[in-house]
Amino acid sequence: MAFMNVPATAPVRGLVLRSTHARLYDIGSWLLLRGRSKWYRRRLLELAGVQPGSRVLDVGCGTGSLVIAASRGGAAAVSGVDASPEMLDIAGRKAKRAGVETTFRLASAEALPSADTSFDVVFNTIMLHHLPRPARVQCAREMRRVLKADGRLLVVEFDAPSSLEGHGSLGRVRRHGGHGHVPADEVARVLREAGLTVLQSGLVGVRDLHYTLARP
Repeated sequence: MAFMNVPATAPVRGLVLRSTHARLYDIGSWLLLRGRSKWYRRRLLELAGVQPGSRVLDVGCGTGSLVIAASRGGAAAVSGVDASPEMLDIAGRKAKRAGVETTFRLASAEALPSADTSFDVVFNTIMLHHLPRPARVQCAREMRRVLKADGRLLVVEFDAPSSLEGHGSLGRVRRHGGHGHVPADEVARVLREAGLTVLQSGLVGVRDLHYTLARP
């Protein structure tokens, strides 16, 4: 069963996906990932080292697919945060259908509604580009704050402008879904500026997505 927790949220300085884009988000993600959505989520759980009993937070959780996958994978407590009520409404309904215990919260990524050192793993997947640079650093500081001392942060982003940003249906999905890019070296700079230590980075294995793994 999914629980929706909606606290007061700080002002949002980045792009927030609303009703039309929220309804099309899962279809667009499936297209962008070439139908490898399940593989992609398993890959992220492995890269982040999610273990049975882990406490997990997904910042910018969208429609909750990764949150649900982490819960099914045995994580002890899984939460998702997003600034879009429309996305969280879909996420809650998906989690209920999946029969998993999750918590979704409406909040800004720059003011996470969680106590210090609450999580073993924090995800930030394909959302950092939605924020202007000062907000990216503040988001990274917040993710560092809620991580345990031995916790892990996994950031996933598009590395560079893709051919998908041209013409055609996939290009429209990516543009209207707010999919920009943040180069890998810029992700690393943002994380280090926020006081995180970068452990490793590389290609996810689909499209031009790259990952950066960091710790407090």
